[in-house]
Amino acid sequence: MATTLTINGETKSFDAPADMPLLWVLRDILGMTGTKFGCGIAQCGACTVHIDGKPVRSCVLPVGAVRDRPVTTIEGVGASAAGAKVQKAWLDLEVIQCGYCQSGQIMAAAALLAATPNPDDSDIDAAMAGNICRCGTYVRIREAIKQAATGRQS
Repeated sequence: MATTLTINGETKSFDAPADMPLLWVLRDILGMTGTKFGCGIAQCGACTVHIDGKPVRSCVLPVGAVRDRPVTTIEGVGASAAGAKVQKAWLDLEVIQCGYCQSGQIMAAAALLAATPNPDDSDIDAAMAGNICRCGTYVRIREAIKQAATGRQS
């Protein structure tokens, strides 16, 4: 089925069944491999992208359900103010260890800061719940979110 989506501000046209998960369209059809496959059941967060600025798990979202809503992936999140701040903080605080989960972590954090510019710990906990980091970088993730929100290291 011929489909057209706006991804990171660009129009992308491709052929895919409407029930194909958005993750596989991004990775296998469009070659955008920054969004990762983790669990395949929307429990780990590695596949998080933004639809209309809200974080969603692309591994279970059928591409046909996206329709005309804009999609932002890790490749494009730095174009937003919140995304750029989060990416800078991630680098400043050396959050990444193995890095596999980090695109999903960054996408969740950027959505949090876009909606809640000065989050407290409970806001961070709620927004980041379900984003699993096997390396356990949760302390650095929290500090990076706080730095991105305030603009200063804690």
